Amino acid sequence: MFDGSTYKRCKCTEPKLDEDGQPIIDANGKPALRELGSACPLLKKRDHGSWYYYVKLPDGPGGKRRRPRKGGFLTQTKAKEEAQKLWDQAQGGIDVDSKETVAAYLDRWHAKRVDLKRKTRGDYHDFINRILKPALGHLPLRDLRDRHIQEMFQQIWAYNDIKKTNREAAELAKLEYEAAHHAWRQAPTPRPPELRQTWDQAREALKAARAKPRQDTGPASQKKYLDCLAAALSDAVNEKLITQNWAKLVVIPKYERPQPLVWTDERVARWRETGEKPGPVMVWTPEQTGQFLDAAVNHPMYIMWHLMVYRAPRRGEATGLPWTELDLTKGVAYVSGQLVTDSHYNVWKDTPKSRSGRRAIALDYATLALLTAWRDVQKAQRAEWEDKHHQDPTKYSPYVDSGYVFTRPDGRPHHPTNVSQAFARFIQRIGFPPIRLHDLRHCAASLSLAAGLSMKAIQALLGHSSYQLTADTYTSLLPQFEQAAANAPVDLVPRRNGVGKPNDQQATAAEAHCTQSPTPVPEGDQVQQDATPASDAEVTGDRHLRVVQPAPRDEAQNAA
Repeated sequence: MFDGSTYKRCKCTEPKLDEDGQPIIDANGKPALRELGSACPLLKKRDHGSWYYYVKLPDGPGGKRRRPRKGGFLTQTKAKEEAQKLWDQAQGGIDVDSKETVAAYLDRWHAKRVDLKRKTRGDYHDFINRILKPALGHLPLRDLRDRHIQEMFQQIWAYNDIKKTNREAAELAKLEYEAAHHAWRQAPTPRPPELRQTWDQAREALKAARAKPRQDTGPASQKKYLDCLAAALSDAVNEKLITQNWAKLVVIPKYERPQPLVWTDERVARWRETGEKPGPVMVWTPEQTGQFLDAAVNHPMYIMWHLMVYRAPRRGEATGLPWTELDLTKGVAYVSGQLVTDSHYNVWKDTPKSRSGRRAIALDYATLALLTAWRDVQKAQRAEWEDKHHQDPTKYSPYVDSGYVFTRPDGRPHHPTNVSQAFARFIQRIGFPPIRLHDLRHCAASLSLAAGLSMKAIQALLGHSSYQLTADTYTSLLPQFEQAAANAPVDLVPRRNGVGKPNDQQATAAEAHCTQSPTPVPEGDQVQQDATPASDAEVTGDRHLRVVQPAPRDEAQNAA
Protein backbone atom coordinates (compact mmCIF):
# COMPACT_ATOMS: atom_id res chain seq x y z
CA MET A 1 0.00 0.00 0.00
CA PHE A 2 1.31 3.44 -0.88
CA ASP A 3 2.51 5.81 1.80
CA GLY A 4 0.39 8.93 1.52
CA SER A 5 -3.24 9.97 1.53
CA THR A 6 -6.28 10.91 -0.53
CA TYR A 7 -8.45 13.93 0.06
CA LYS A 8 -11.23 15.94 -1.52
CA ARG A 9 -11.19 19.62 -2.46
CA CYS A 10 -12.88 22.10 -4.78
CA LYS A 11 -12.36 25.46 -6.42
CA CYS A 12 -14.96 27.38 -4.41
CA THR A 13 -13.79 30.78 -3.18
CA GLU A 14 -14.57 33.28 -0.43
CA PRO A 15 -13.33 36.84 0.28
CA LYS A 16 -10.04 37.23 2.09
CA LEU A 17 -10.35 38.99 5.45
CA ASP A 18 -7.86 41.10 7.36
CA GLU A 19 -7.17 40.89 11.09
CA ASP A 20 -10.29 42.94 11.78
CA GLY A 21 -12.47 40.62 9.70
CA GLN A 22 -12.86 43.11 6.86
CA PRO A 23 -12.58 42.12 3.17
CA ILE A 24 -9.17 42.80 1.59
CA ILE A 25 -9.35 44.95 -1.55
CA ASP A 26 -6.93 44.17 -4.40
CA ALA A 27 -5.23 46.65 -6.78
CA ASN A 28 -8.30 46.68 -9.05
CA GLY A 29 -10.59 47.75 -6.25
CA LYS A 30 -12.24 44.34 -5.99
CA PRO A 31 -12.36 42.01 -3.01
CA ALA A 32 -9.45 39.54 -2.99
CA LEU A 33 -10.56 35.89 -3.01
CA ARG A 34 -9.12 32.63 -1.73
CA GLU A 35 -10.00 29.03 -2.48
CA LEU A 36 -11.78 27.05 0.19
CA GLY A 37 -10.07 23.87 -0.95
CA SER A 38 -10.77 20.99 1.41
CA ALA A 39 -12.59 23.31 3.84
CA CYS A 40 -15.60 23.81 1.60
CA PRO A 41 -18.77 22.72 3.44
CA LEU A 42 -20.30 21.51 0.17
CA LEU A 43 -17.72 18.72 -0.17
CA LYS A 44 -20.06 16.42 1.68
CA LYS A 45 -22.13 16.34 -1.46
CA ARG A 46 -21.18 13.48 -3.75
CA ASP A 47 -21.01 15.52 -6.96
CA HIS A 48 -19.09 18.49 -5.51
CA GLY A 49 -15.31 18.83 -5.86
CA SER A 50 -12.82 16.17 -6.93
CA TRP A 51 -10.42 13.73 -5.29
CA TYR A 52 -6.66 14.23 -4.92
CA TYR A 53 -3.77 12.13 -3.71
CA TYR A 54 -0.28 12.74 -2.43
CA VAL A 55 2.50 10.20 -1.99
CA LYS A 56 5.35 10.36 0.52
CA LEU A 57 8.66 9.54 -1.16
CA PRO A 58 12.14 9.41 0.39
CA ASP A 59 13.66 12.86 0.73
CA GLY A 60 15.83 14.06 -2.14
CA PRO A 61 19.33 15.57 -2.07
CA GLY A 62 19.80 18.02 0.78
CA GLY A 63 16.78 16.64 2.65
CA LYS A 64 14.30 18.13 0.16
CA ARG A 65 10.79 16.80 0.73
CA ARG A 66 9.28 14.83 -2.12
CA ARG A 67 5.47 14.78 -2.05
CA PRO A 68 4.10 14.37 -5.60
CA ARG A 69 0.38 15.00 -5.76
CA LYS A 70 -2.32 15.04 -8.40
CA GLY A 71 -6.07 15.69 -8.49
CA GLY A 72 -9.12 15.83 -10.68
CA PHE A 73 -10.37 12.27 -9.98
CA LEU A 74 -14.11 11.66 -9.82
CA THR A 75 -13.90 9.04 -7.06
CA GLN A 76 -11.64 8.28 -4.13
CA THR A 77 -11.12 4.76 -5.48
CA LYS A 78 -9.69 6.12 -8.73
CA ALA A 79 -7.39 8.48 -6.82
CA LYS A 80 -6.10 5.56 -4.72
CA GLU A 81 -5.47 3.46 -7.83
CA GLU A 82 -3.40 6.21 -9.44
CA ALA A 83 -1.53 6.83 -6.19
CA GLN A 84 -0.70 3.12 -6.00
CA LYS A 85 0.58 3.13 -9.59
CA LEU A 86 2.81 6.08 -8.81
CA TRP A 87 4.07 4.36 -5.66
CA ASP A 88 4.83 1.15 -7.55
CA GLN A 89 6.73 3.09 -10.22
CA ALA A 90 8.78 4.83 -7.54
CA GLN A 91 9.58 1.49 -5.90
CA GLY A 92 10.71 0.24 -9.32
CA GLY A 93 13.24 3.06 -9.61
CA ILE A 94 11.24 5.50 -11.75
CA ASP A 95 11.83 9.17 -10.95
CA VAL A 96 8.14 9.99 -10.47
CA ASP A 97 8.93 13.40 -9.01
CA SER A 98 10.75 14.61 -12.13
CA LYS A 99 9.51 17.91 -13.55
CA GLU A 100 11.62 17.65 -16.75
CA THR A 101 9.69 18.48 -19.91
CA VAL A 102 9.95 16.63 -23.19
CA ALA A 103 11.75 19.63 -24.73
CA ALA A 104 14.35 19.76 -21.94
CA TYR A 105 14.91 16.02 -22.09
CA LEU A 106 15.31 15.95 -25.89
CA ASP A 107 17.90 18.73 -25.72
CA ARG A 108 19.78 16.90 -22.97
CA TRP A 109 19.58 13.59 -24.85
CA HIS A 110 20.82 15.11 -28.09
CA ALA A 111 23.72 16.84 -26.33
CA LYS A 112 25.06 13.54 -24.99
CA ARG A 113 24.73 11.63 -28.29
CA VAL A 114 28.28 12.40 -29.37
CA ASP A 115 28.49 8.82 -30.67
CA LEU A 116 26.33 9.65 -33.69
CA LYS A 117 27.75 10.55 -37.08
CA ARG A 118 27.70 14.26 -37.82
CA LYS A 119 25.05 13.88 -40.54
CA THR A 120 22.75 11.82 -38.30
CA ARG A 121 23.28 14.16 -35.37
CA GLY A 122 22.41 17.14 -37.57
CA ASP A 123 19.25 15.44 -38.80
CA TYR A 124 18.19 14.65 -35.22
CA HIS A 125 18.77 18.27 -34.23
CA ASP A 126 16.51 19.35 -37.09
CA PHE A 127 13.77 16.83 -36.21
CA ILE A 128 13.82 17.81 -32.53
CA ASN A 129 13.59 21.56 -33.08
CA ARG A 130 11.32 21.61 -36.12
CA ILE A 131 8.91 18.73 -35.39
CA LEU A 132 9.10 17.20 -31.90
CA LYS A 133 9.51 20.19 -29.59
CA PRO A 134 6.71 22.32 -31.13
CA ALA A 135 4.26 19.41 -30.80
CA LEU A 136 5.39 17.68 -27.59
CA GLY A 137 7.95 19.91 -25.88
CA HIS A 138 5.54 21.51 -23.41
CA LEU A 139 4.53 18.19 -21.82
CA PRO A 140 6.22 16.86 -18.69
CA LEU A 141 8.17 13.80 -19.82
CA ARG A 142 6.49 11.57 -17.24
CA ASP A 143 3.06 12.60 -18.59
CA LEU A 144 3.89 11.82 -22.23
CA ARG A 145 1.76 9.05 -23.71
CA ASP A 146 1.38 7.43 -27.12
CA ARG A 147 -1.82 9.41 -27.77
CA HIS A 148 0.19 12.66 -27.73
CA ILE A 149 2.62 11.32 -30.32
CA GLN A 150 -0.22 9.95 -32.43
CA GLU A 151 -1.88 13.38 -32.41
CA MET A 152 1.37 14.91 -33.66
CA PHE A 153 1.34 12.64 -36.72
CA GLN A 154 -2.35 13.32 -37.28
CA GLN A 155 -1.45 17.01 -37.52
CA ILE A 156 1.25 16.13 -40.06
CA TRP A 157 -1.31 14.23 -42.14
CA ALA A 158 -3.74 17.15 -41.99
CA TYR A 159 -0.97 19.51 -43.08
CA ASN A 160 -0.23 17.19 -46.01
CA ASP A 161 -3.80 17.75 -47.18
CA ILE A 162 -3.19 21.50 -47.10
CA LYS A 163 0.04 21.02 -49.08
CA LYS A 164 -1.85 19.01 -51.66
CA THR A 165 -4.29 21.88 -52.10
CA ASN A 166 -1.34 24.26 -52.45
CA ARG A 167 0.20 22.04 -55.14
CA GLU A 168 -3.01 21.98 -57.12
CA ALA A 169 -3.32 25.76 -56.82
CA ALA A 170 0.28 26.20 -58.01
CA GLU A 171 -0.33 23.97 -61.02
CA LEU A 172 -3.44 25.96 -61.93
CA ALA A 173 -1.53 29.23 -61.50
CA LYS A 174 1.20 27.92 -63.81
CA LEU A 175 -1.32 27.10 -66.53
CA GLU A 176 -2.86 30.56 -66.23
CA TYR A 177 0.59 32.15 -66.38
CA GLU A 178 1.53 30.19 -69.51
CA ALA A 179 -1.79 31.06 -71.15
CA ALA A 180 -1.34 34.76 -70.39
CA HIS A 181 2.23 34.69 -71.66
CA HIS A 182 1.19 32.91 -74.85
CA ALA A 183 -1.60 35.40 -75.47
CA TRP A 184 0.83 38.29 -75.11
CA ARG A 185 3.39 36.67 -77.43
CA GLN A 186 0.84 35.91 -80.13
CA ALA A 187 -0.75 39.37 -80.11
CA PRO A 188 0.15 41.63 -83.04
CA THR A 189 2.33 44.63 -82.34
CA PRO A 190 1.75 47.07 -80.86
CA ARG A 191 0.52 44.68 -78.20
CA PRO A 192 -2.46 45.77 -76.07
CA PRO A 193 -1.27 46.90 -72.60
CA GLU A 194 -4.03 44.91 -70.89
CA LEU A 195 -2.41 41.67 -72.13
CA ARG A 196 0.87 42.65 -70.49
CA GLN A 197 -0.99 43.54 -67.32
CA THR A 198 -2.74 40.16 -67.29
CA TRP A 199 0.61 38.44 -67.79
CA ASP A 200 2.18 40.39 -64.90
CA GLN A 201 -0.73 39.55 -62.62
CA ALA A 202 -0.48 35.87 -63.53
CA ARG A 203 3.24 35.95 -62.75
CA GLU A 204 2.63 37.43 -59.30
CA ALA A 205 -0.12 34.88 -58.64
CA LEU A 206 2.21 32.04 -59.62
CA LYS A 207 4.96 33.41 -57.37
CA ALA A 208 2.54 33.63 -54.43
CA ALA A 209 1.23 30.11 -55.07
CA ARG A 210 4.73 28.65 -55.18
CA ALA A 211 5.67 30.40 -51.94
CA LYS A 212 3.21 28.22 -50.00
CA PRO A 213 4.33 24.82 -48.64
CA ARG A 214 3.77 22.12 -51.25
CA GLN A 215 6.13 19.24 -50.44
CA ASP A 216 4.49 16.30 -48.66
CA THR A 217 5.93 14.83 -45.48
CA GLY A 218 5.95 11.28 -46.76
CA PRO A 219 6.19 7.92 -44.98
CA ALA A 220 9.99 7.93 -45.16
CA SER A 221 10.24 11.28 -43.34
CA GLN A 222 7.60 10.29 -40.80
CA LYS A 223 9.55 7.14 -40.03
CA LYS A 224 12.69 9.19 -39.43
CA TYR A 225 10.83 11.45 -36.98
CA LEU A 226 9.42 8.45 -35.10
CA ASP A 227 12.77 6.64 -35.06
CA CYS A 228 14.45 9.71 -33.58
CA LEU A 229 11.83 10.02 -30.83
CA ALA A 230 11.88 6.27 -30.16
CA ALA A 231 15.66 6.36 -29.70
CA ALA A 232 15.35 9.23 -27.23
CA LEU A 233 12.54 7.58 -25.25
CA SER A 234 14.45 4.30 -25.16
CA ASP A 235 17.21 6.07 -23.25
CA ALA A 236 14.58 7.68 -21.01
CA VAL A 237 13.34 4.20 -20.08
CA ASN A 238 16.91 3.19 -19.25
CA GLU A 239 17.28 6.29 -17.07
CA LYS A 240 14.09 5.31 -15.17
CA LEU A 241 12.35 8.51 -16.24
CA ILE A 242 9.40 6.76 -17.89
CA THR A 243 7.98 3.27 -17.65
CA GLN A 244 7.91 2.39 -21.35
CA ASN A 245 8.76 3.66 -24.82
CA TRP A 246 5.48 5.20 -25.93
CA ALA A 247 6.74 5.79 -29.47
CA LYS A 248 6.60 2.05 -30.12
CA LEU A 249 2.81 2.11 -29.78
CA VAL A 250 2.32 4.76 -32.47
CA VAL A 251 0.98 3.79 -35.90
CA ILE A 252 2.14 5.66 -39.02
CA PRO A 253 1.88 4.88 -42.76
CA LYS A 254 4.05 1.91 -43.66
CA TYR A 255 7.28 2.80 -45.40
CA GLU A 256 8.49 0.43 -48.08
CA ARG A 257 11.88 0.86 -49.67
CA PRO A 258 11.24 1.61 -53.37
CA GLN A 259 12.45 -1.13 -55.70
CA PRO A 260 14.34 -0.17 -58.86
CA LEU A 261 12.47 -0.37 -62.17
CA VAL A 262 14.13 -0.77 -65.55
CA TRP A 263 13.57 1.83 -68.29
CA THR A 264 11.94 -0.50 -70.81
CA ASP A 265 10.89 0.71 -74.26
CA GLU A 266 7.25 0.96 -73.14
CA ARG A 267 8.14 2.98 -70.06
CA VAL A 268 10.36 5.30 -72.06
CA ALA A 269 7.59 5.89 -74.61
CA ARG A 270 5.10 6.66 -71.86
CA TRP A 271 7.55 9.01 -70.17
CA ARG A 272 8.09 10.90 -73.42
CA GLU A 273 4.32 11.36 -73.76
CA THR A 274 3.52 12.41 -70.19
CA GLY A 275 6.84 13.36 -68.56
CA GLU A 276 6.05 11.09 -65.59
CA LYS A 277 8.54 8.60 -64.15
CA PRO A 278 7.14 5.11 -63.48
CA GLY A 279 8.79 5.04 -60.06
CA PRO A 280 11.14 6.99 -57.80
CA VAL A 281 14.08 4.65 -58.50
CA MET A 282 14.83 3.86 -62.14
CA VAL A 283 17.60 1.91 -63.85
CA TRP A 284 18.93 2.13 -67.39
CA THR A 285 19.30 -0.95 -69.52
CA PRO A 286 22.86 -1.97 -70.49
CA GLU A 287 22.27 -0.46 -73.93
CA GLN A 288 21.09 2.85 -72.45
CA THR A 289 24.02 2.86 -70.04
CA GLY A 290 26.45 2.43 -72.92
CA GLN A 291 24.83 5.28 -74.84
CA PHE A 292 25.07 7.52 -71.79
CA LEU A 293 28.79 6.79 -71.36
CA ASP A 294 29.40 7.42 -75.06
CA ALA A 295 27.59 10.76 -74.83
CA ALA A 296 29.39 11.77 -71.63
CA VAL A 297 32.89 10.85 -72.75
CA ASN A 298 34.02 14.49 -73.02
CA HIS A 299 32.30 15.65 -69.83
CA PRO A 300 34.68 16.74 -67.03
CA MET A 301 33.07 14.20 -64.67
CA TYR A 302 33.04 11.34 -67.16
CA ILE A 303 35.62 9.16 -65.39
CA MET A 304 33.84 9.53 -62.04
CA TRP A 305 30.54 8.50 -63.61
CA HIS A 306 32.27 5.63 -65.40
CA LEU A 307 33.56 4.40 -62.02
CA MET A 308 30.08 4.68 -60.49
CA VAL A 309 28.46 2.82 -63.39
CA TYR A 310 30.75 -0.21 -63.15
CA ARG A 311 32.04 -0.34 -59.57
CA ALA A 312 29.16 1.33 -57.67
CA PRO A 313 30.77 3.68 -55.14
CA ARG A 314 28.38 6.06 -53.43
CA ARG A 315 28.47 9.72 -54.40
CA GLY A 316 30.41 10.72 -51.31
CA GLU A 317 32.76 7.75 -51.67
CA ALA A 318 33.63 8.72 -55.26
CA THR A 319 34.13 12.43 -54.57
CA GLY A 320 36.07 11.62 -51.39
CA LEU A 321 38.42 9.02 -52.95
CA PRO A 322 42.08 10.06 -52.39
CA TRP A 323 44.98 8.90 -54.51
CA THR A 324 46.49 7.26 -51.43
CA GLU A 325 43.57 4.78 -51.39
CA LEU A 326 43.91 3.90 -55.08
CA ASP A 327 46.37 1.16 -56.02
CA LEU A 328 46.83 1.39 -59.78
CA THR A 329 49.36 -1.45 -59.77
CA LYS A 330 46.94 -3.99 -58.31
CA GLY A 331 43.86 -2.32 -59.74
CA VAL A 332 42.09 -1.81 -56.40
CA ALA A 333 40.29 1.17 -54.84
CA TYR A 334 40.03 1.14 -51.05
CA VAL A 335 36.89 2.84 -49.74
CA SER A 336 37.83 4.23 -46.32
CA GLY A 337 36.10 7.61 -46.27
CA GLN A 338 33.56 9.82 -47.97
CA LEU A 339 32.53 13.44 -48.39
CA VAL A 340 29.23 14.23 -46.69
CA THR A 341 27.01 17.25 -47.21
CA ASP A 342 23.96 18.69 -45.49
CA SER A 343 21.00 20.85 -46.50
CA HIS A 344 23.06 24.01 -45.88
CA TYR A 345 25.66 23.04 -48.51
CA ASN A 346 28.27 22.30 -45.86
CA VAL A 347 30.65 19.47 -46.72
CA TRP A 348 33.04 17.46 -44.56
CA LYS A 349 34.97 14.21 -44.60
CA ASP A 350 33.59 11.24 -42.67
CA THR A 351 33.90 7.48 -42.43
CA PRO A 352 31.80 5.24 -44.72
CA LYS A 353 28.10 4.85 -44.08
CA SER A 354 28.50 1.52 -42.26
CA ARG A 355 31.18 -0.95 -41.23
CA SER A 356 30.59 -2.94 -44.41
CA GLY A 357 31.12 0.29 -46.36
CA ARG A 358 34.85 -0.08 -45.72
CA ARG A 359 35.76 -2.29 -48.63
CA ALA A 360 38.23 -2.93 -51.40
CA ILE A 361 36.80 -2.51 -54.92
CA ALA A 362 38.54 -4.35 -57.74
CA LEU A 363 38.72 -2.14 -60.81
CA ASP A 364 37.81 -3.38 -64.27
CA TYR A 365 40.42 -2.92 -66.99
CA ALA A 366 38.57 0.00 -68.65
CA THR A 367 38.19 2.00 -65.43
CA LEU A 368 41.78 1.25 -64.43
CA ALA A 369 43.07 2.55 -67.78
CA LEU A 370 40.96 5.70 -67.47
CA LEU A 371 42.19 6.41 -63.93
CA THR A 372 45.79 5.82 -64.94
CA ALA A 373 45.48 8.30 -67.80
CA TRP A 374 43.52 10.73 -65.62
CA ARG A 375 46.43 10.98 -63.18
CA ASP A 376 48.57 12.46 -65.96
CA VAL A 377 45.75 14.76 -67.05
CA GLN A 378 45.36 16.04 -63.49
CA LYS A 379 49.08 16.79 -63.31
CA ALA A 380 48.82 18.75 -66.56
CA GLN A 381 45.83 20.67 -65.19
CA ARG A 382 47.81 21.53 -62.09
CA ALA A 383 50.72 22.87 -64.11
CA GLU A 384 48.34 24.92 -66.26
CA TRP A 385 46.53 26.35 -63.22
CA GLU A 386 49.74 27.23 -61.41
CA ASP A 387 50.94 29.03 -64.52
CA LYS A 388 47.68 31.02 -64.64
CA HIS A 389 48.04 31.86 -60.96
CA HIS A 390 51.59 33.05 -61.52
CA GLN A 391 50.48 35.30 -64.35
CA ASP A 392 47.32 36.67 -62.67
CA PRO A 393 47.16 35.96 -58.89
CA THR A 394 44.12 38.20 -58.45
CA LYS A 395 42.00 36.12 -60.83
CA TYR A 396 43.38 32.64 -60.16
CA SER A 397 43.80 31.44 -56.59
CA PRO A 398 46.71 29.15 -55.61
CA TYR A 399 46.35 25.51 -56.60
CA VAL A 400 44.95 23.34 -53.79
CA ASP A 401 46.81 20.05 -53.41
CA SER A 402 43.80 18.24 -51.92
CA GLY A 403 45.04 14.76 -52.77
CA TYR A 404 41.67 13.64 -54.15
CA VAL A 405 41.32 11.69 -57.38
CA PHE A 406 38.44 13.71 -58.83
CA THR A 407 39.10 17.43 -58.60
CA ARG A 408 38.30 20.69 -60.28
CA PRO A 409 40.98 22.48 -62.32
CA ASP A 410 42.17 24.32 -59.17
CA GLY A 411 42.67 21.05 -57.26
CA ARG A 412 39.66 21.27 -54.98
CA PRO A 413 37.38 18.22 -54.77
CA HIS A 414 33.95 18.30 -56.37
CA HIS A 415 31.12 19.16 -54.01
CA PRO A 416 28.80 16.09 -53.90
CA THR A 417 25.73 18.23 -54.52
CA ASN A 418 27.35 19.80 -57.59
CA VAL A 419 28.05 16.34 -59.01
CA SER A 420 24.39 15.37 -58.68
CA GLN A 421 23.23 18.62 -60.27
CA ALA A 422 25.69 18.31 -63.15
CA PHE A 423 24.50 14.75 -63.78
CA ALA A 424 20.83 15.79 -63.81
CA ARG A 425 21.51 18.67 -66.20
CA PHE A 426 23.52 16.47 -68.56
CA ILE A 427 20.96 13.67 -68.95
CA GLN A 428 18.23 16.29 -69.42
CA ARG A 429 20.27 17.98 -72.14
CA ILE A 430 20.82 14.77 -74.10
CA GLY A 431 17.19 13.67 -73.65
CA PHE A 432 17.80 10.51 -71.64
CA PRO A 433 15.17 8.89 -69.37
CA PRO A 434 15.83 10.47 -65.97
CA ILE A 435 17.55 8.69 -63.13
CA ARG A 436 19.27 10.04 -60.02
CA LEU A 437 23.05 10.02 -59.68
CA HIS A 438 22.61 7.50 -56.85
CA ASP A 439 20.79 5.24 -59.30
CA LEU A 440 24.08 4.61 -61.08
CA ARG A 441 24.72 2.20 -58.20
CA HIS A 442 21.56 0.39 -59.21
CA CYS A 443 22.82 0.35 -62.80
CA ALA A 444 26.02 -1.28 -61.54
CA ALA A 445 23.97 -3.88 -59.68
CA SER A 446 21.86 -4.44 -62.79
CA LEU A 447 24.97 -5.01 -64.93
CA SER A 448 26.36 -7.38 -62.31
CA LEU A 449 23.13 -9.37 -62.30
CA ALA A 450 23.19 -9.55 -66.08
CA ALA A 451 26.79 -10.77 -65.91
CA GLY A 452 25.73 -13.60 -63.58
CA LEU A 453 27.13 -12.35 -60.26
CA SER A 454 25.47 -13.65 -57.12
CA MET A 455 23.55 -11.47 -54.68
CA LYS A 456 26.32 -12.02 -52.13
CA ALA A 457 28.92 -10.68 -54.54
CA ILE A 458 26.71 -7.69 -55.33
CA GLN A 459 26.27 -7.03 -51.61
CA ALA A 460 30.05 -6.85 -51.22
CA LEU A 461 30.38 -4.60 -54.27
CA LEU A 462 27.77 -2.13 -53.01
CA GLY A 463 28.95 -2.20 -49.39
CA HIS A 464 25.52 -3.10 -48.02
CA SER A 465 25.32 -3.97 -44.34
CA SER A 466 23.07 -6.99 -44.89
CA TYR A 467 22.34 -9.57 -47.56
CA GLN A 468 18.61 -9.05 -47.04
CA LEU A 469 18.88 -5.38 -48.00
CA THR A 470 20.56 -6.29 -51.29
CA ALA A 471 18.11 -9.09 -52.07
CA ASP A 472 15.03 -7.02 -51.23
CA THR A 473 16.25 -4.09 -53.35
CA TYR A 474 17.27 -5.93 -56.50
CA THR A 475 14.86 -8.84 -56.69
CA SER A 476 12.73 -6.72 -59.02
CA LEU A 477 15.60 -6.64 -61.54
CA LEU A 478 16.04 -10.41 -61.75
CA PRO A 479 13.22 -11.08 -64.29
CA GLN A 480 15.03 -8.85 -66.76
CA PHE A 481 17.83 -11.42 -66.98
CA GLU A 482 16.00 -14.73 -66.55
CA GLN A 483 14.49 -15.28 -69.98
CA ALA A 484 16.15 -18.69 -70.30
CA ALA A 485 14.73 -19.77 -66.95
CA ALA A 486 11.28 -18.60 -68.04
CA ASN A 487 11.47 -20.58 -71.29
CA ALA A 488 12.72 -23.81 -69.70
CA PRO A 489 9.32 -25.03 -68.35
CA VAL A 490 7.66 -24.35 -71.72
CA ASP A 491 10.29 -26.42 -73.52
CA LEU A 492 9.62 -29.39 -71.22
CA VAL A 493 5.92 -29.66 -72.12
CA PRO A 494 5.16 -31.23 -75.55
CA ARG A 495 2.32 -29.40 -77.33
CA ARG A 496 0.49 -30.31 -80.55
CA ASN A 497 -0.68 -26.77 -81.33
CA GLY A 498 1.64 -24.77 -79.11
CA VAL A 499 3.70 -21.74 -80.08
CA GLY A 500 6.91 -22.85 -81.72
CA LYS A 501 10.33 -21.88 -80.43
CA PRO A 502 11.83 -19.09 -82.58
CA ASN A 503 14.64 -20.10 -84.90
CA ASP A 504 18.03 -18.43 -84.87
CA GLN A 505 17.04 -15.87 -87.52
CA GLN A 506 13.91 -14.85 -85.61
CA ALA A 507 15.79 -14.69 -82.31
CA THR A 508 18.46 -12.48 -83.90
CA ALA A 509 15.81 -10.13 -85.29
CA ALA A 510 14.05 -9.94 -81.93
CA GLU A 511 17.32 -9.25 -80.16
CA ALA A 512 18.17 -6.49 -82.62
CA HIS A 513 14.76 -4.93 -82.02
CA CYS A 514 15.21 -5.05 -78.23
CA THR A 515 18.64 -3.45 -78.35
CA GLN A 516 17.53 -0.50 -80.44
CA SER A 517 18.05 2.73 -78.56
CA PRO A 518 14.80 4.17 -77.19
CA THR A 519 16.63 7.41 -76.47
CA PRO A 520 18.52 8.73 -79.50
CA VAL A 521 21.47 10.88 -78.50
CA PRO A 522 21.60 14.32 -80.11
CA GLU A 523 23.97 14.53 -83.03
CA GLY A 524 26.28 16.93 -81.19
CA ASP A 525 26.87 14.39 -78.44
CA GLN A 526 27.03 11.23 -80.55
CA VAL A 527 30.32 9.37 -80.29
CA GLN A 528 31.88 8.48 -83.63
CA GLN A 529 33.49 5.03 -83.81
CA ASP A 530 35.52 3.49 -86.64
CA ALA A 531 34.33 0.21 -88.11
CA THR A 532 37.86 -1.20 -87.85
CA PRO A 533 40.19 0.10 -85.14
CA ALA A 534 43.47 1.45 -86.43
CA SER A 535 45.36 -0.31 -83.62
CA ASP A 536 44.92 -2.63 -80.65
CA ALA A 537 43.67 0.30 -78.61
CA GLU A 538 39.97 1.10 -78.38
CA VAL A 539 39.47 4.85 -78.66
CA THR A 540 37.00 6.07 -76.03
CA GLY A 541 36.24 9.38 -77.75
CA ASP A 542 37.97 11.37 -74.99
CA ARG A 543 40.69 13.53 -76.44
CA HIS A 544 42.96 12.63 -73.50
CA LEU A 545 42.21 9.02 -72.62
CA ARG A 546 42.44 5.68 -74.37
CA VAL A 547 41.37 2.25 -73.09
CA VAL A 548 43.65 -0.63 -74.02
CA GLN A 549 41.94 -4.01 -74.31
CA PRO A 550 43.89 -6.86 -72.66
CA ALA A 551 45.28 -9.42 -75.09
CA PRO A 552 43.72 -12.91 -75.06
CA ARG A 553 45.44 -15.24 -72.66
CA ASP A 554 46.83 -17.60 -75.36
CA GLU A 555 48.22 -14.73 -77.41
CA ALA A 556 49.77 -13.15 -74.33
CA GLN A 557 51.51 -16.42 -73.48
CA ASN A 558 52.78 -16.84 -77.05
CA ALA A 559 54.10 -13.30 -77.04
CA ALA A 560 55.91 -14.00 -73.76
